[in-house]
Amino acid sequence: MQIHFYKYQGTGNDFVIVDNRNGAYSGLTTEQIEHLCDRRFGIGADGLMMLEQQDGYDFRMKYYNADGREGSMCGNGGRCLTAFARNMGIPGETLRFIAVDGEHDAKFRENGWVELKMQDVDLVENGNTYFYLNTGSPHFVRFVTDIQEVDVYEEGRAIRYNERFAEKGTNVNFVQELDKGIFVRTYERGVEDETYSCGTGVTAAALTASPNEAGSYAIPVETLGGHLEVRFLRTGERNFEDIWLCGPATPVFEGNINI
Repeated sequence: MQIHFYKYQGTGNDFVIVDNRNGAYSGLTTEQIEHLCDRRFGIGADGLMMLEQQDGYDFRMKYYNADGREGSMCGNGGRCLTAFARNMGIPGETLRFIAVDGEHDAKFRENGWVELKMQDVDLVENGNTYFYLNTGSPHFVRFVTDIQEVDVYEEGRAIRYNERFAEKGTNVNFVQELDKGIFVRTYERGVEDETYSCGTGVTAAALTASPNEAGSYAIPVETLGGHLEVRFLRTGERNFEDIWLCGPATPVFEGNINI
């Protein structure tokens, strides 16, 4: 099978994208998707996305982790797929699509950034040394004093495979508060390694970093791959609404591959 693919990245979180509106790639197997995402023997990516048709929406987002299995919501992926949809000729200043976690709106800034509306969050587990919440994907969040000293792979993997999370897995975020905003590093399940950025992880970190009082917030976020911003309304101790993940979504290249 020959596949025409596109490569996009959002703050270093990179994705293989295919236009599957005609169903041509629906038969891709787990092994084939894993091969496409392989950085030595395939194209190389943190995941693969399919742009699909869906009645009542501008498009449907289908997301697969780098291990070839269908994944939960990917925030940076949603922003990149929105940029791709625009480049494929889907019109509108605001696009609405459906993903595994429900409906999303996305819109475009003049500077090229894509803003993605995330799901509301109404449950945050506050442990002694961590937060745990779902922002479309599950995230364990731990605040640290020196993020550059953290062994994200070893410490993240130990949490992701501990007794509580081993069966279904979790993403693990290490967060350092800065003078303005936060710095986030993430171990991603499905990739099973540190990624340059994680949209749902950045969102989880920003929510838990906000002051514990109601109000509107805009949190600047630094990642290994660049700068993002998370805007939201905090309505209670564990309640967050009108959450927007904002940042760049950039095409890298396109090509053909035989598998």
